[in-house]
Amino acid sequence: MGIVDLFLHSCTPASLLGALVVLLLVYLASSSIFSSKADRKEPPGPRPLPLLGNLLQLDLKRPYNTLLGLYKKYGSVFTIYLGPKKVVVLAGYKTVKEALINYADEFGERDPLLIASEVSQGHGVVWSNGDSWKEMRRFALTNLRDFGMGKKACEDKIIEECDYLIGVFKKFKGEAFDTTRSMNYAVSNIICSIVYGSRFEYNDPKFTTMVDQANKRIQLVGSPSMQLYNLFPSICKWFPGRREIHKMFDYTIKQNLELFSHLKETLNPQMCRGFVDAFLVKKQQLEESGVTNSHFHDENLMMTVLQLFAAGTDTTATTLRWALLLMAKYPKIQDQVQEELSRVIGSRQVQVEDRRNLPFTDAVIHETQRMANIVPLGVPHRTSQDVTFQGHFIEKGTTVYPLLTSVLYDEEEWEKPHSFYPAHFLDKDGKFVKRDAFMPFSAGRRVCLGESLARMELFIFFTSLLQRFRFTAPPGVSEDELELVPRVGFTLNPSAHKLCAIPCEQ
Repeated sequence: MGIVDLFLHSCTPASLLGALVVLLLVYLASSSIFSSKADRKEPPGPRPLPLLGNLLQLDLKRPYNTLLGLYKKYGSVFTIYLGPKKVVVLAGYKTVKEALINYADEFGERDPLLIASEVSQGHGVVWSNGDSWKEMRRFALTNLRDFGMGKKACEDKIIEECDYLIGVFKKFKGEAFDTTRSMNYAVSNIICSIVYGSRFEYNDPKFTTMVDQANKRIQLVGSPSMQLYNLFPSICKWFPGRREIHKMFDYTIKQNLELFSHLKETLNPQMCRGFVDAFLVKKQQLEESGVTNSHFHDENLMMTVLQLFAAGTDTTATTLRWALLLMAKYPKIQDQVQEELSRVIGSRQVQVEDRRNLPFTDAVIHETQRMANIVPLGVPHRTSQDVTFQGHFIEKGTTVYPLLTSVLYDEEEWEKPHSFYPAHFLDKDGKFVKRDAFMPFSAGRRVCLGESLARMELFIFFTSLLQRFRFTAPPGVSEDELELVPRVGFTLNPSAHKLCAIPCEQ
């Protein structure tokens, strides 16, 4: 959807006139925004229009495709104006790695989207910066590990949850169904067991509503209307998506306050059940010692929990749904996965330690992550200081997009970047090989803090499901007709589809 179409669709004649007046006033107030200092070599890019910048050139539904085209034209470091907002895009594996690893401090700040700032208020671990971010990230990492992330205890939780998910799939008796909700609930229960200390039933309405709304919020944040709101809040504040996001956040906060209240009433400082307990104990200890300016306050607890809940559900569940869709799309690859599982594992439960003996299966999981390209734009960064990078001057406070899709599809790094090709991760002897350009979790200071948990979940859920089911297209639909085009959103979910889970003979 183009920007003009979206404005005309969303505006009445009176509001459109008002919008044009505001646009003119904003332009007059910021007429120097596109000027650059002649003595500084700033990154090149397409010539922007006043105020609108390069928005008319941008596919608002899939902006990463537009940016890939500009990468080919202007090189691996280029400038684009999203309305009045200047953005420097980093593209290609070598450039993104150099910026996020070698220039980690310079490119290490987060640039929060306006809608994210409104709900998070700078708290939590995803959109925050400074000392609060450092403290919350350090505490989150330590406690996620303490409560099982990457350990045998967490593996056991995932295996237990697999049994619940398999039970749901079996109920469909091979008939076509949408895997979205059941997959989201299963994956969400893993982060819930770590954060709250317990899992939830799939028919618990409070739990299912929180999961469904988190999924919907992530979709809305990446919608064209919310992209425009982030750039032009004064004239786009009536867009219904913004009101819906705030309404859903209010509901989720209310439900979490009830959960926190119950956890406080039953809190035992000597036996913490999860992240919330550990946070409450830390907060209590600081208060008792007289610390008054701590980052361990209610707002940071709420936002960190909400962000762990959403991030810990969406990306892993989405990747697993892509994996099952790809197995149905490419049945010969599914045959190879199931043959390897049968030969190496048999009917026993797969363990994480089995990964090294399942090279083809591991390659398929990695290729799914590469091909799915869940967060194509990356999460926006911001420069913490003036920096000269690859000969280009980038001033402090500039928004930076590490274009992860350009890394995962880098034609210099991948033999068949636009095809589902598990051999990307196999050597000539069929052994698994790591690839430096495999960067779905980003890199550097802002690398996904749940990476080890996600890797464990992907492996156990995927292998457990492939041991027990054959995934196919619905009756009357051929493999060729299964769409691999993602729906619009901040993360790339598969478009709506159904699959059949045919039970395997054990």
